[in-house]
Amino acid sequence: MVTRFIQYLRSEKRYSAHTLRAYKSDLQQLVAYFGVADDELATLGHRQLRAWFSELMSQGLSTRSVNRKISSASAFYSYLVREGLVAQNPIEKVIPPKNAKRLPVFYREEELHALLDRDCDVGSYEQLRNHAIIELLYGTGMRLSELTGLRCGDVDVEAQTVRALGKGNKQRIIPLAPSLCEELKRYLAALSDRFAALPDSPFFRTAKGAGVYPGLVYRVVHAGLAMQGVKGKKSPHVLRHSFATHMLNNGADLNSIKDLLGHSNLSATQVYTHNTVEKLLKSYHSAHPHAG
Repeated sequence: MVTRFIQYLRSEKRYSAHTLRAYKSDLQQLVAYFGVADDELATLGHRQLRAWFSELMSQGLSTRSVNRKISSASAFYSYLVREGLVAQNPIEKVIPPKNAKRLPVFYREEELHALLDRDCDVGSYEQLRNHAIIELLYGTGMRLSELTGLRCGDVDVEAQTVRALGKGNKQRIIPLAPSLCEELKRYLAALSDRFAALPDSPFFRTAKGAGVYPGLVYRVVHAGLAMQGVKGKKSPHVLRHSFATHMLNNGADLNSIKDLLGHSNLSATQVYTHNTVEKLLKSYHSAHPHAG
């Protein structure tokens, strides 16, 4: 039953491999907790499911992680309702715990300038690729999955645009800054010297020609930021947060940032306004004569 559900998400919902692994893991934990076969999950009621979620909370699991498991279970039972295997989704009677609000972590602009302004006119294929990866993540705010899924035909340095395939298989066009286009041209020259840069071939590739994968991109970002002495978490997603925060701080409107990030609604983008408010409050308290 779980296998059929995962196949449904893959073929009809077109969820990413990362999302599919998360759903499968959550449901396997549900099966293991109750010690039942997965086709017996349809017999569980909301009280039993609520007991499992309470047990996870008592074990110290974060509310965010518990809510993800609730979401996975809800999607699974909605599928069972759709298939006529249960009459009602039992998760509808489960009240999820409230997530603690977390502000997006981001890098200071000066921290990234030192990294991105490095002279990369020459270098090995891997050096040019790594620098282009960091430049593109910060220059567009695209997701890690979008970057690893890029094809050569998605990047148009002459039109100064890149086409990203986001969540729900939704495409969007993101503009590229002229300086970023120059960086990508240098990388493309190195790529073409080693591999055939066909429109449907991976844009970023390993030394052996395969498409880059998430673990490699994480290492590239971590190493690049660590080399510049950047403190705190070093990840592609923090570069995405930094893109949005810096855009907002420099005058971009929320709707534009929403479209650039590929958010489906404005509420997901509004979290970045908190960082701006925090910055304004800090300036106010440090500068206003009556704010002390």
